[in-house]
Amino acid sequence: MKTITTLLSLFVVLAAGVAQADVTLQDNSKILGKWKVTAESMGLDKEKKALNVTWDFQSNGTLMTIGEDTLGRTAQMDIPIKYSVENGVIKKQVTPGREKYEDCSVLEMEGSNMILKCKGLFFFMTRK
Repeated sequence: MKTITTLLSLFVVLAAGVAQADVTLQDNSKILGKWKVTAESMGLDKEKKALNVTWDFQSNGTLMTIGEDTLGRTAQMDIPIKYSVENGVIKKQVTPGREKYEDCSVLEMEGSNMILKCKGLFFFMTRK
């Protein structure tokens, strides 16, 4: 019985590892273009906060973040930040104008949907 329990535990761990396998990017070709950030969350299974933001990955290494104010104070805010693809992950500026970068892994890319895991946040995106 102990052997069966150990094998089941090992299977669950392996299955969880496969379910969260990152997509390794060779370059930026798979992410180029506009992505609607539909939600962000502290975890895959945590509550999602809806967003009204577009990320535009440009070929020149600029990630244009386009935020629309749903409260009507400002129409739109465009924030350019730098990004690159290195060692299979996206490295993007944490704050515009500062040279501090964070790694964002592509957890899932299926059809027009993508899930990114950055430091402490998951972003759920749909290609525009």
